[in-house]
Amino acid sequence: MMLIALAAAIVFTLGLLHIVYTFRGPKLLPRDRELRAQMEHSPLVLTRETTVWKAWIGFNASHSLGAMLFGVVYGHLALVQPTVLASSPFLLALGAVVLLAYGWLARRYWFSVPFRGVVLALLLYAGGVIATLA
Repeated sequence: MMLIALAAAIVFTLGLLHIVYTFRGPKLLPRDRELRAQMEHSPLVLTRETTVWKAWIGFNASHSLGAMLFGVVYGHLALVQPTVLASSPFLLALGAVVLLAYGWLARRYWFSVPFRGVVLALLLYAGGVIATLA
């Protein structure tokens, strides 16, 4: 279960860094300042109640919270409730599916650092599942 806990810690850390970067510092800002201004003043086709910029911030924050939730839940299960996790094929499969989805998203849409982090988490998770089932 320690490998699954380590995988969860990696995903939690990635989510935590992402939420910090969402609300602090320039790391998730567009390099083109004019683009940010356009995003701040452009409503979505879906609704005029928000702008592309507000949606950008909200999507980044909710994405971060999802990663942090994965880390907390699977970390808790691995460390505090290992028998619950080990005896649930559903939870074991769900964790793998979430990590595979994050891996696909990271490869397709993100950049190398989160991709490598997710791949490492996926490998640790897979090793933990194999050790648990063995």
